[in-house]
Amino acid sequence: MRRSPRPGRKPSTLSFPLQQRLNAYALAASAAGVSLLAFAQPAEGRIVYHRANHRFGYGSYSLDLNHDGVADFVFNLSTGINHIAFSIQPAASRNLIRGYRTTTLDFRWASALKTGVKVRSSKRLGNDTHQMERCIFGTSTSSDCDGQWFLSDIGGHFLGLKFYDTKSRAHYGWARLSGAFFNVRLTGYAYETISNKPIITGKTHGPDVITRQDPSLGHLARGASAIPAWRQKEAVEARH
Repeated sequence: MRRSPRPGRKPSTLSFPLQQRLNAYALAASAAGVSLLAFAQPAEGRIVYHRANHRFGYGSYSLDLNHDGVADFVFNLSTGINHIAFSIQPAASRNLIRGYRTTTLDFRWASALKTGVKVRSSKRLGNDTHQMERCIFGTSTSSDCDGQWFLSDIGGHFLGLKFYDTKSRAHYGWARLSGAFFNVRLTGYAYETISNKPIITGKTHGPDVITRQDPSLGHLARGASAIPAWRQKEAVEARH
């Protein structure tokens, strides 16, 4: 409640310079409050994109999409008496791969996605091993090959991936590969930092994309166990 001035006492009037200073102070305080509110808003999502140039060889290779020291997916190139196969499997049971099934062979196959496909929650995501390409040899002159990655003669298609971070938050990502069998190369991969937010395959530019160079190929081939060493090297370089 506003109090009335005491009887016989006149309200004081501020000088013009003092009034100006008080107005300026109020304006600055208001602006500071708005800035603090802006900082308090939730951080916007970012796509973290890693350039890579790794050629897969015989055996298994781990991929850590968000570089938290935990492998998310494992690639495997294997050969047998009458077959050669390249596959990917989740490193943890909760992680998922975009794929499909065929009636000819009882395998789950990894989809070779084009640029611009939205990776999100879908029945087409599965948590078992996914064949990418597979050839069964009958005679020296014939073979039976299957898989979108082989049939498309890939020049840069994408795997659609879903994984969980160390805090059990789900993220979507992709990995771009080219070539076939012993000439398969990982040329890049990315993930969305906001949990459960879909990601677009091949999106590598824009204000919401952070681009990073992949660690050395030796670290990638050795898998997640080498990532702490890479992080230690990055920290040392940042201090110089």
